[in-house]
Amino acid sequence: MKPFVYETMYILRPDLNDEQVEQSIAKYENILREQGGQNIEIQNRGKRRLAYDIAKHREGIYVQMNYEGPGSQIAVLERAMRISDDVIRYLTIKEEVAPAIAETPEPELQEA
Repeated sequence: MKPFVYETMYILRPDLNDEQVEQSIAKYENILREQGGQNIEIQNRGKRRLAYDIAKHREGIYVQMNYEGPGSQIAVLERAMRISDDVIRYLTIKEEVAPAIAETPEPELQEA
């Protein structure tokens, strides 16, 4: 059975310093690894203005994680984010992975 591919985007409070941001990123990466996550790619998108205020914050630090693994890891990861005071919003999506399609030559048109 092939593991699924997931993307989790989460927003950290804007008042965290760089060290606290790195600690948060490492914390969630370790949770994924403990739960069987593989091929973890993390992108710190930096501080950006929010479309609307969340918990009285106008900005947030965006972090994107792409990874493979069993679906059971999502509940553990999101529970940790839900109880954290540093995360103001998170979202996980399951990415559609298209099966590899063998290329077939297109039939040639024949003139009558």
